[in-house]
Amino acid sequence: MENTSVQHASAQDKETVRSCPFDFAQQLEFDPQLKELLTEEPVSRIRMAYGEGEAWLVTRYEDVRTVTTDRRFSRSAVLGRDFPRMTPEPIVQAESINLMDPPASSRLRSLVAKSFTPRRVEQMREGTQRVVDRLLDGMEDEGSPADFVARVSSPLPLITICEALDIPKADRPWLRAHALTMMNVGAAGKEDAVRAKAELRGYFTELTAERRRSPGQDLISTLATARDGDELLDDKELAVMAMVLLITGQDTTTYELGNIAYTLLTRPQLLKTLQAEPERLPRTIEELLRYIPFRKGVGIPRIALEDVELGGVAIKAGDVVHVSYLTANRDSAKFDRPDELDPDRPSIPHMTFGWGAHHCLGAPLATMELEVAFATLLARFPALRLDAEPEDIRWNTTSIWRYPLALPVTW
Repeated sequence: MENTSVQHASAQDKETVRSCPFDFAQQLEFDPQLKELLTEEPVSRIRMAYGEGEAWLVTRYEDVRTVTTDRRFSRSAVLGRDFPRMTPEPIVQAESINLMDPPASSRLRSLVAKSFTPRRVEQMREGTQRVVDRLLDGMEDEGSPADFVARVSSPLPLITICEALDIPKADRPWLRAHALTMMNVGAAGKEDAVRAKAELRGYFTELTAERRRSPGQDLISTLATARDGDELLDDKELAVMAMVLLITGQDTTTYELGNIAYTLLTRPQLLKTLQAEPERLPRTIEELLRYIPFRKGVGIPRIALEDVELGGVAIKAGDVVHVSYLTANRDSAKFDRPDELDPDRPSIPHMTFGWGAHHCLGAPLATMELEVAFATLLARFPALRLDAEPEDIRWNTTSIWRYPLALPVTW
């Protein structure tokens, strides 16, 4: 599908409506259409592949921050609407924290945050280190060359989150396949996506009910018993939260492991610097998270609850408003030389894990996994290099995520 523009006339004015397939997936190059919108039309009118009508797309850092923190924009108001989106079936569910506004979301975030305290994440570091060591042992035993995606980036986050949730090993491939089905963007996959979402929900409804009856030391049990005063998660909230944790707990980290590995392996000098000065790794990972466009387009929109002026544009009550965290991370008004990868960049918060009331609660866990994985990888394989030409690496093109399908490495 080509990126085209059409004219849309209203009684008051004329505005350009952009067709935004968000299907750009050339390695990790930044989507030129998003770059154009950020530069030339930072609050723009768009149509998408699925859903009814049009939406606003907000691209600048400060405007994105406004939409994600201002109570005049509501996530919960998208319920029941066939909103413009990238996937044939909406990924969201009514009881999910992703569709709640404060103060309702504040209650859930307070309960869930008890499972991701710095102390809890630090306790999980030891288990993550064991998994990383085991996976790298397997890669070393297999011998050079090896596929980093198959050996590390694909299994590590799934094992980590499933162990944290205490999900039986036999169930994990089935769960992973269903999560992937939900993320596909092809229209032919709508029925499969609907079925996958229903089956995942059924699985977690049973699992969470069991943990509520007989809690253990796992993350689901912690969620099931966490209290904020007299408040507990109800049964539906608990089931959906466990499902969201499974999906989000593996997706971002899986794809960023592959993307970061590719980026480092195609920048040998940066790789050498990190091997010589491993203390620079945490800050470098933050810059890599800002720089890498790990997904395509946009996620869950919001609805304007009243008329709002944003970036000089009049947004009407009831309008659908999407934000792009990708473009916010490349906004030259916020980041000097935003299209350069600069590990020494002054520390400015990126938006890769979202912002405001919907900033990812599992971000500390994802960051910890990345730090453990790359600190161990660089220490154990000092001669690590890409075993292919960068242009020969194959990339995912069928879902909302961007990542290498395979990453052959040698040492």
